[in-house]
Amino acid sequence: MSIKKHIPNTITTLNLVFGIVGVVLAFEGRPDCAFYCMLAAALADFLDGTAARLLKAYSPMGKELDSLCDVVSFGVLPSAMLYNTMGIFCWTSHSWLYWLALLPVLGAALRLARFNIDPEQQDSFRGLPVPVSALICGSLCYYVWFEPNSLPGALCGFAWFIPALGALLCLLMLCRLPMISFKFHKDDPKSLGIKRLTFVILCLVVLLGVLVLHTNWSLAVLLCCLLYILKNIFYSLFLL
Repeated sequence: MSIKKHIPNTITTLNLVFGIVGVVLAFEGRPDCAFYCMLAAALADFLDGTAARLLKAYSPMGKELDSLCDVVSFGVLPSAMLYNTMGIFCWTSHSWLYWLALLPVLGAALRLARFNIDPEQQDSFRGLPVPVSALICGSLCYYVWFEPNSLPGALCGFAWFIPALGALLCLLMLCRLPMISFKFHKDDPKSLGIKRLTFVILCLVVLLGVLVLHTNWSLAVLLCCLLYILKNIFYSLFLL
């Protein structure tokens, strides 16, 4: 096998490396560095698929390896960040609540396993994509680390907020709600193109608002991910 056949799997392995380092940093109380590791893992997750398409280096092993790495980078890592953030911002006599912050890793593992065998998700998504769930957790933890006196910081102080968020994200990953995919194909319907374009425009508006308000950039990531969920719920309820 030529060297180029190994390039996508090598990039996928970098996804895992960043995820493992991020987990260690999260438990050491460095959500800022852990979030950067998550973003690096997300970049590697994007590039491995791109490399596989360009090099025509698809393989069953690569598909399974990608999911295993994603469980760590977008399942274990965001759960560890939520757990650590709850320990910093929240005090509760019910110690079992802290364990509920780890629910996203269960949702991520189950969703990724289903994704690999679900023919309906080859060109679209059913349920919240695991990286989006991870970015919600990561950007929230990063933001409240730098802006502890903000509204998100205050919410994280409530005993049930982070556990409820973890449970909600887990349910969203496991539900069958149709979600917009950015996997482009020649025969994509025009309506899908319009949905994608409007989402990108709204994200640019959010980014501009964050820049104008001079708040931490991670808020834009958090708001765009939440906007993605709300738009898909709207499309499902009123346009499908």
